[in-house]
Amino acid sequence: MKRVITYGTFDLLHYGHILLLQRAKELGDHLTVALSTDEFNEVKDKAAYFPYEKRKMMLEAIKYVDEVIPESCWEQKKTDVIQLDISVFVMGDDWAGKFDELQGYCQVVYLPRTPDISTTSIKSELQSSL
Repeated sequence: MKRVITYGTFDLLHYGHILLLQRAKELGDHLTVALSTDEFNEVKDKAAYFPYEKRKMMLEAIKYVDEVIPESCWEQKKTDVIQLDISVFVMGDDWAGKFDELQGYCQVVYLPRTPDISTTSIKSELQSSL
């Protein structure tokens, strides 16, 4: 079985997220999503609107996602790849080059972001409409 993994906060879930998950799933047979915990988001200075359990529930409802695991630190990616027997590590191309060190363990793929949509742009548009 070809196992794929991706990481993220997946807050304010939108069609760009869905397209990323769909394309990631097309690269293998099983897609694991490592979802940033609330505590890890604090370390990253990233505030999520929805708490971890709600974001996890939404991801689990998506047909492309086979498994959701917690991401609690930057360093766990290598461990996850090895322990979960990952064949393909997928991230958005805004992270291009940042995880190339994993290429000794699996294929690393940076997928293009969906144009004109991001959680940041949604938050900005909502803020400016107030």
